[in-house]
Amino acid sequence: MLSSSDKKLEKLDPFYRPSVTKQKTSAEIISEARNALRTLKTQRPFTPQEDQRKLFGPSSSRTQENRPPSSFSLHASSFELPDSRPISGARLMPLELKPKVPTSSTAEEDPYLPKPPLDPAKIRRISSARARLFRAASHGALLPDRSLPPAESKKTIQCKETIMMGESLVKINGIYLTEPNAIDHLKGHPLQQTYGGGFREIKGQEVFQETPPLPSHLRRVGDPGKRRTRASSCPSSSDLSRPEPKAVSKSNLKEKDAEIEVDEVFWNTRIVPILHELEKEENIGTVCAACTQLYHVLEEGNLLGNKFKRRGILLKTLYKLVDVGSDSLSLKLAKLILALKVSRKNLLNICKLIFKISRNEKNDSLFQNDNILELLLEVLRSEDLRTNTEAFLYCMGTIKFLSGNPRFLNEMISKGAVEILLNLIKQIKDHTGQHGTCPPNLDHLLVQITATLRNLVDSSLARNKILNACALPLLCTVLGQYIGDKDICTNIARIFSKLTSYRDCCAALASYSRCYALFLTLLDTHQKKQDLVIRIVFILGNLTAKNNQAREHFFKEKGSIQTLLSLFQMFYQSDLQSQRLGCAGGGQRTPPRPPSEAEDVLIKLTRVLANIAIHPHIGPGLAANQQVVELLLSMLEYKSLDDCEELVINTTATINNLSFYQVKNSIIHDKKLHIAELLLKLLVSNNMDGILEAVRVFGNLSQDHDICNFIVQNNIHKFLIALLDAKHQDICFCACGVLLNLTVDKDKRIILKEGGGIKKLVDCLRDFGPNDWQLACLVCKTLWNFSENITNASSCFGDEDTNTLLALLSSFLDEELALDGSSDQDLKNYHKIHWETEFKPVAKQLLNRIQSHHTFLEPLPIPSF
Repeated sequence: MLSSSDKKLEKLDPFYRPSVTKQKTSAEIISEARNALRTLKTQRPFTPQEDQRKLFGPSSSRTQENRPPSSFSLHASSFELPDSRPISGARLMPLELKPKVPTSSTAEEDPYLPKPPLDPAKIRRISSARARLFRAASHGALLPDRSLPPAESKKTIQCKETIMMGESLVKINGIYLTEPNAIDHLKGHPLQQTYGGGFREIKGQEVFQETPPLPSHLRRVGDPGKRRTRASSCPSSSDLSRPEPKAVSKSNLKEKDAEIEVDEVFWNTRIVPILHELEKEENIGTVCAACTQLYHVLEEGNLLGNKFKRRGILLKTLYKLVDVGSDSLSLKLAKLILALKVSRKNLLNICKLIFKISRNEKNDSLFQNDNILELLLEVLRSEDLRTNTEAFLYCMGTIKFLSGNPRFLNEMISKGAVEILLNLIKQIKDHTGQHGTCPPNLDHLLVQITATLRNLVDSSLARNKILNACALPLLCTVLGQYIGDKDICTNIARIFSKLTSYRDCCAALASYSRCYALFLTLLDTHQKKQDLVIRIVFILGNLTAKNNQAREHFFKEKGSIQTLLSLFQMFYQSDLQSQRLGCAGGGQRTPPRPPSEAEDVLIKLTRVLANIAIHPHIGPGLAANQQVVELLLSMLEYKSLDDCEELVINTTATINNLSFYQVKNSIIHDKKLHIAELLLKLLVSNNMDGILEAVRVFGNLSQDHDICNFIVQNNIHKFLIALLDAKHQDICFCACGVLLNLTVDKDKRIILKEGGGIKKLVDCLRDFGPNDWQLACLVCKTLWNFSENITNASSCFGDEDTNTLLALLSSFLDEELALDGSSDQDLKNYHKIHWETEFKPVAKQLLNRIQSHHTFLEPLPIPSF
């Protein structure tokens, strides 16, 4: 006898997929997504490595005439010394300063007339006055020792000798004195202004004799040792043209003097011998070693930078060595010159020199050994962008080349490369936004910056820095500003292609709602630029694969679907034409082969359509769109799996998502039989992925009576039953779904008896049940439909399968036994949801039905008479 509850179960309708409309639980939504709606994955567009390292690759939109060169000649004569004199050291003769004709007969009114020597008493008074002058200068009030005529009123007297007042010591002409003694020293050794603007000591009428001059090849241009002493009343012509600077404070004066002074002993004993070694140029290895030693000595003496006196001597020696032509030596020279903080033309030339070396990939090891990367980044960090745009361009080109080598990535990122690049991008963005135009070379520089950033985002550290800096809107803004520059757009698209392949970066870009309109504008602007179009479409596919909000944002943009369809039509015609040409020429390509450029774009486009079709408000509209469905069917009509496997599978998956929506005006529904015929060639292929996608579509279409008849008439059901032996969960799941829909028709239930269908369903339940409760649920639903008119369990399922079902269902309905297989708590919770909401209700019904129609009594043997 059946209980009242069992009698109610007997009156239940057969199971369908999908179930009747009701408020779905989260588990049911997940289940339906697995059954019918799927997002598609595809490979990121491939960017081939360029054969040669250049500022702009062969695919650049810039012509040779409109871009900076990657090849150039560079010699020692290209550099300028700090005082702008030629490297040869040739000096111009100083101009004679002739006294003016006096206009008055009084000596007091004419300061330029020669005066007789002073008597000793007057000299002492002048010496005391000079001492007071220097005491005043030490407090920031440095005044000339005589009045100047109006034409020379702006002449500033600056002390070039050292007066270093530390805590208690003062250094004067290389002699350290205590501060009180220094004052006495100044009183007893008055200073006189020299032609160069400095001061020298005088004793009475005698000139103080300094240390012997250095050899000519180590002497500073215009060194005092070669210069004749001139009276303080004779300023240089260049000084006359300079405006008078403001008074220097005592602290600033001391700081400046401390920066520019170099100890004579240190210079002569540590640096001069190395300079001698460099000038020999006997052996490249020896000169390289001397450069390395010089760098360490300068670093030890705190002389790196542009603030010490004899920097020009070093630069002159280093510039001459550029003509040697050795890459290893040139890189060491470049490191030294950069460390000495050159500027303007010299900075440009040294950046060009480094760029020239970096073009040879074999020299990457030199960069790694010399550790010059930090100096290059410092140039970008500290120098002015507008003043040094061309130098930045070649410096950035070098960093771009090195960033393509994975060995440099971590070092670059740890030294702040990401922050530096983003800051440069922001500066360019701000300038372009304010002025509306881009200065010369700034757009070329932006190409190098974005290409480097494209390489850096391969590192998770760089991606995190970009996310923390909220830099994605910045890149979108620049993309909008330079939307007509194909090179910049392609580089930023490559950055986004990489970033959106990671969930957190993809979510960050998807949340920036302005990006969708921007990407559509790019597609409209660069329709025929395949390498840019494919990346933008790939990005849209990534964004729409993650969440419904992104799908909705994109769909609501004006002309979004029409833009996709226009691209689809254009690249479809291009691929169709190339295929016809290939067939006409008899050049049938042998599979497998990579997709063509047109096929690759079509793959990405179908992916976007498949992804946005998941949205419940967008999918039905696409299923009813005549142009969408016809383009997809045309693709299946002329493309085979051998031609382009990924395109055919993506197209089939898109049709699968659209076929999920059972709406009245669905073009998919109107063309269902034509679609079923197209799917047959996938089912008979040897491609398991193609078979799986075809069966998924049949899973949706088989809810229609005509498709069920088509399946039986073409013996597809036999193929589906055979697939149950595939030992592949997804294939068994999809095949079981189609069989479930077939068993809704009472006259088609008998097909499960063919080919051992019942046994194979029971085997699937045993093999996959504990790990896949959704599949176990489908098996139970199929067996429930099949046994609707059951009178005896053994006659319905067979004795062996009946006993197996009773044992399996009893075991699987025991929660402790059913959910004891996983140690992962999250996975266990996931299984529990599907077990409780999907499997348990159906399995319990089926177990009760079998038990109520099964007897354990053995039949009596027939007596013999």
